[in-house]
Amino acid sequence: MKPSSEKRSKLQVGFHTGGFNSAYFSFPKTVKWARTHGVHGIECGFLDGVSWNHGLGYFPHLAAWEDPVAVREMLDRNGVRLSQIDAAFPISGRQGSIIGVPYVINTIRWAALAGCPMVDTTDGLHRPEGMSDQEAMDGMRRSYEIILENAARYGITINIETHGYFTANPDRMEEMLEFADSKLLQMTFDTGNVYIAGQDPAAYLKRFIGRVSHLHVKDVAPVLAEKSRGKQTGIGMSHSAIGEGVIADNIRECLTLLKEFGFSGAVSLECDAGGGPVLERSLEWFRDLLDELAYAADLTPAVAKDE
Repeated sequence: MKPSSEKRSKLQVGFHTGGFNSAYFSFPKTVKWARTHGVHGIECGFLDGVSWNHGLGYFPHLAAWEDPVAVREMLDRNGVRLSQIDAAFPISGRQGSIIGVPYVINTIRWAALAGCPMVDTTDGLHRPEGMSDQEAMDGMRRSYEIILENAARYGITINIETHGYFTANPDRMEEMLEFADSKLLQMTFDTGNVYIAGQDPAAYLKRFIGRVSHLHVKDVAPVLAEKSRGKQTGIGMSHSAIGEGVIADNIRECLTLLKEFGFSGAVSLECDAGGGPVLERSLEWFRDLLDELAYAADLTPAVAKDE
């Protein structure tokens, strides 16, 4: 059902900290970047264990051993919030139920304590080896039933991201969104992943717009589009600044649809930030697009770097 036209939509704009993987930022450093650039939302990955790279401060995500309440307090001090925690271990594969499900459940508990409302999940990039499509779908259904039982206890939304072999197919995505009779089962729509999988982003979005609770805005570099469109189902991290790739017009069309619908959810800008400059260009382009569309967002002027 379409929201009332009287409701003024307002995007919650942020970025995925994975954009700083190649620059070896720590998570606190990405928070500082967000604060400096007037961005109030962060999406990050989750480590259910210990990693030397993360422990040394070279990986911009969060880990289970960190205190979620302390993280929440640190974010509050900086005017930044977690929009979503990325727990996208491929649920469709043979290890989905034995590794992916406990991983997502642990992320749900951590997210609840950290004040994060959503957890991101997905299928695998490829057709599961040694399984039929229906066997994989049946296995995912059982896995998501367990995941949603736990999500309900904590009031956490579970999003299925368009990122893999099954979610690239809108008919399969429709089946997946019916795995559980719960309003907590929703979608993360990724513009770049849908495009690289050979789909039309706006047409895909229009079909599921009422189930989207989180948005990934990702552009696609011309070389990647020419080489891989229709052959891949997802992009790890785009090397194109948003607005400088081949789907700038598709992104504009998607944002127009979302505004007309009254979408007020979270948005993560996704690109290899190049240490910051590429994400800055992306943020500038996206701000200009929102101004062009008169689409309200919670972006404020940057604060002084020495604050």
